[in-house]
Amino acid sequence: MKVQLETITSQHDRSFSMMFNPRLSDLFFWHFHPEYELVYIKGANGTRHVGDHISTYEGSDLVLIGSNIPHLNFDYGVDSDYQKVVVHLKKEFVEDHFANTPELSAIQHLFEQSKRGMAFGGDRKSALGERLFALEQLEPFQQYLHLTDILQELAQVSEIELLHENPYRNKFSNREQERLHLVYAFVDNNFHRKIELDEIAKLCFMTKEAFCRYFKKMTRYTFIEFLNRYRVSHSKRHLMKGKSVSEACYLSGFESLSYFNRIFKRITNENPSKFRKRYL
Repeated sequence: MKVQLETITSQHDRSFSMMFNPRLSDLFFWHFHPEYELVYIKGANGTRHVGDHISTYEGSDLVLIGSNIPHLNFDYGVDSDYQKVVVHLKKEFVEDHFANTPELSAIQHLFEQSKRGMAFGGDRKSALGERLFALEQLEPFQQYLHLTDILQELAQVSEIELLHENPYRNKFSNREQERLHLVYAFVDNNFHRKIELDEIAKLCFMTKEAFCRYFKKMTRYTFIEFLNRYRVSHSKRHLMKGKSVSEACYLSGFESLSYFNRIFKRITNENPSKFRKRYL
């Protein structure tokens, strides 16, 4: 498996394309594409991995991603009955049409911010997400009008999280990204057991020291920090399914309950038992 440049299949006479309820939950798809992407998913708890940013979302997520920012499919590993809509806007449409239309300056600013990756929150998130689903029933011209209106509303949302401090630059070579994808896939298949640094470094044909430097440069996390975050995200799913704290601990690959409690609180700002009680 490798980091992939995704080719978005769409009609030549359309400025944007849409996918309604694509199912990719069993596919680890770390990819990028020149199109800007607006995605809404509901009924799911999953991983938000955009560029260097890794976090989890709960219940729903609404994210706008700039051109050529690598990202993981938002439904990866989700086992609930979720719904998802994905809108891809052609790069030239965004950067020419909106930039040269004064009345759309707010939307142009929105897309400038999307170069850092944007996650939307607040009371309007669900309503805007439902409006994206409604596009499926409209004719192309009405889709254009309604999508423009949705983008205008998104530009007014104040509850946003910018996922990077600065516009993301896809500065790494394809070889580096392919190696990173190999690491992610290995972690996904083996996070439930002890993973030694020597083992993962050997997988990448690197010394342990070189691998540590490479991984920190690519993700801004040490490998152990990344692995702990990955395990905590899985432990949340077990806790929300009613598993005990100790069960969630060991099923997610942690070997010590005290260490699990400490790491879980450091990452989520609450202890596992409180998290479990809140969701049950």
